[in-house]
Amino acid sequence: MRRLLLAVTGALLLAGAMAAPSLSAGKSVKIGDNFFVKNGGATVTVKKGTSVTWKWTGHNPHNVTVTSGPAKFHSKTQMSGSFSHKFTKAGTYSILCTIHAPGMKMKVVVK
Repeated sequence: MRRLLLAVTGALLLAGAMAAPSLSAGKSVKIGDNFFVKNGGATVTVKKGTSVTWKWTGHNPHNVTVTSGPAKFHSKTQMSGSFSHKFTKAGTYSILCTIHAPGMKMKVVVK
């Protein structure tokens, strides 16, 4: 009986450890040639404490710049790689690429 209890406890701990990354998983946004996600604009909704990662997939230089919202941040201008930001304040963030403004924009809504 004790072995069964230990086996069940071990299985539950393993299942919990495997589920934990999905609970804290972030969102990913593609940056293509002159667009965020799709066709020049998008809205991404996340919970407070979630990290959003922007991934460069095109060939043009871009940046991620908050123009309005509860907190401001700005990525460096780059042509490849990624940039992540953890959203700790609720609200709506207006984001654009300053190189391709006003057309390359998106919003992140943090609840």
